[in-house]
Amino acid sequence: MTALQDDTLTIAGRSYRSRLLTGTGKFRDLEQTRLATEAAGAEIVTVAIRRTNIGQDPGQPNLLDVLPPSRYTILPNTAGCYTAEDAVRTLNLARELLDGHRLVKLEVLGDPKTLFPDVVQTLRAAERLVADGFDVMVYTSDDPILARRLEEIGCCAIMPLAAPIGSGLGIQNRWNLLEIVDNAKVPVLVDAGVGTASDAAIAMELGCDGVLMNTAIAGARQPVLMAHAMKLAVEAGRAAFRAGRIPRKRYASASSPVDGTIG
Repeated sequence: MTALQDDTLTIAGRSYRSRLLTGTGKFRDLEQTRLATEAAGAEIVTVAIRRTNIGQDPGQPNLLDVLPPSRYTILPNTAGCYTAEDAVRTLNLARELLDGHRLVKLEVLGDPKTLFPDVVQTLRAAERLVADGFDVMVYTSDDPILARRLEEIGCCAIMPLAAPIGSGLGIQNRWNLLEIVDNAKVPVLVDAGVGTASDAAIAMELGCDGVLMNTAIAGARQPVLMAHAMKLAVEAGRAAFRAGRIPRKRYASASSPVDGTIG
């Protein structure tokens, strides 16, 4: 296991042991959020600035009381933003609330039904945020050309969807993901669409550097148990990717060698 222990995920110059990033929305309460995050083994947790109190309202429960920045890397995101201007404004607010925090997750949505990204607005926002000194992890479609463009802009991680947000459909186009992974020089993390542990394992077996999820955990019948399952799945998928699977064959082959046996 030594090789796996030394296999860290590096984002914006900082290394992490866990390759599972988790969201903080949709849980029953802050206590369940804490327990699920711990069960997932997550070190990076994403927070919707427009929906979650991290100090904007001193009279309300504060997420940072149960997930303190001293223990977790807080990843502010722009969930609910539909224009580049709204996204940039939201992340500037997050930087003020988190004392100059630079690592952020950008998502600019195209419509409320599918929650697909608006790629034009995403590109505009990414350019402005990178120029303003943010380390941008960006939610995007599974378009390899767009992924390359976002990397060229300076985004520190590319986060293509596997399927629509919250759908639980799993990976719908593994070939596009493979193309993105094969050509990227920054981490590639599947963001959106994971439904169960096998989906997370497949993403990692394809060579993705990590997986971010929220609904798949928070929406499960037992969120804390599902968080634990996702942790194991990400670890197993990463180990399988590094180990290298056997080639697929059309016919069976003997599990024991026959060369040199007595005839």
